[in-house]
Amino acid sequence: MVEVAIVMGSDSDLNVMRAAGDFLREMGVEYEYNIISAHREPDIFFAWARDLKKRGIKTVIAGAGKAAHLPGMCAALTPLPVIGVPIKTSDLGGVDSLYSIVQMPGGIPVATVAINGAKNAGILATKILALSNEELFDKLEKFSDGMAKEVEAKDKRLKDVGVDTFLKG
Repeated sequence: MVEVAIVMGSDSDLNVMRAAGDFLREMGVEYEYNIISAHREPDIFFAWARDLKKRGIKTVIAGAGKAAHLPGMCAALTPLPVIGVPIKTSDLGGVDSLYSIVQMPGGIPVATVAINGAKNAGILATKILALSNEELFDKLEKFSDGMAKEVEAKDKRLKDVGVDTFLKG
């Protein structure tokens, strides 16, 4: 059963948002991708957002650039957790998207990750689901352990070969 809905307002956001799905797949979490514009097709968007819980969705990852209303509108229309991914823009580098997503009014929170931080959105969605799924919790612990081992290996290599060789690769 699909537990995470990944939504974006434009297909141009898919290259960024794919990282969320890649992580969810790695963890064995079922998800779906959606391209729905809150501005260009509001009726379709409203129906989609209001139907999420009925379809078994437990968390929403919403990516948007520029005005970036999509994550906030998701949060306004469903009580499910919404994770916002600000998409980098050519005019303001994504800061416009970040401010739009993170500055929500009281009572309508959107958990917001870094600009283009879709992988972290996937990780956060997995952590939310892991609260009631021990197997998923164990997978996240292994993921965290793997990251720690990577850092330890890099530190050892730096000490073994020195800065110049390390930086050359």
